[in-house]
This record gives sequence, C-alpha cells and structure tokens, in this order.
Amino acid sequence: MKKLKEKRKNLRKKRVKAKIKFSFERPRLYVFRSSKHIYAQAIDPRGNVIASASSLEIKERIPKKEKAYKVGELIAKRLLEKNIEMVAFDRNGYKYHGRVKALAEGARQGGLKF
Repeated sequence: MKKLKEKRKNLRKKRVKAKIKFSFERPRLYVFRSSKHIYAQAIDPRGNVIASASSLEIKERIPKKEKAYKVGELIAKRLLEKNIEMVAFDRNGYKYHGRVKALAEGARQGGLKF
C-alpha cells in the first residue's frame, strides 16, 4: 500500500512540475509537509532560496491547519518585502487539500498572486 501511495504522489509531482512556469520575476513557492510541520520556500530558477517560512516559527498552540495558514501569510509578507507579488505554487505532489490548501489561502490572503 505504501508503494502505491508513493507512486501516485510521484506521478502527481511530475504532472505539477511539467505545468509550472516560473522565472526570476515569478519564483516557485515550494511546499514540504511532514507529519508535524509544514514548510514553504520561494526558489528562483537557479535553485537559490529567496525566502522561507515554517510552522516551527509559530509558537502558538493552535491546530496544524491554522498554523499552515499562518505560514502562508508569513511567506507572503517576506516575499512582499522583497517586492515579489507573483509566484508559481508548487505543491510538490501533495493533494491540494487540508494543510496545503490552507497555506495557499494564507499566502493569497497575505497578498501573493498565483
């Protein structure tokens, strides 16, 4: 069962990567989700990290989904400080559901467009 889930995730990952169009003006907003935390990084085409945020930085005791929303707002704030408004959302093969969706909504609410 684990191999089947992993295979499906890799297929989704390839599909998403093929559709993403990013550049220096529009970096990739990369999401990584672990069992406890969620991380977001803005990466330019050369692979350099422009800005990052994670749920480790949020010290409040709130549910994971709300932390993901706050991480989205935090990464949006950091990118807007660097005059970047447009990003390409790379969900890294995760389904657009739950914490990944909350992070995206937080980033949009924070002022990012994708």
